[in-house]
Amino acid sequence: MTQPNPEQMKEITCALTDGGFSFLLVVKSCEEDKQLFAKLVLKTGLVVPWCPQLQVLAHESIGCFVTHCGLNSALEAIGLGVPMVAMPQWSDQTTNANRVLGSCTREVMEGEKGLEIKKNVMKWRDLAKETIGEGGSSDKNIDEFVAELKLIF
Repeated sequence: MTQPNPEQMKEITCALTDGGFSFLLVVKSCEEDKQLFAKLVLKTGLVVPWCPQLQVLAHESIGCFVTHCGLNSALEAIGLGVPMVAMPQWSDQTTNANRVLGSCTREVMEGEKGLEIKKNVMKWRDLAKETIGEGGSSDKNIDEFVAELKLIF
């Protein structure tokens, strides 16, 4: 529903290229002007109109996920143990972003702070797996909800 405007796109792209990190940037094909700009300033990245997010996040080379912090994206990253840098756009994304990370890309990618963040993300991943796994609180809540529905219908 909302997307970065051209000025924001310029800032995002410059931050990624100036940081010297390799990156994958997904820009919808309907946003040709932004896609063209991103391709012009590329140094160490790849711009694509779509990618299989779960497969990308699951890859061992991923050091950080810059995300709008939609619930699915945040849960996927947490579930895969990928540190995030939040860039919320609207709705629940700001709340989700405040719960996920508030630090900058360099802090996530380098040094002691980055190692600490990675360790915390792995802890949250394990807790998320425990919660949604068989016998976890989320699993039990779903079972109880389904049981209630069966009583109603």
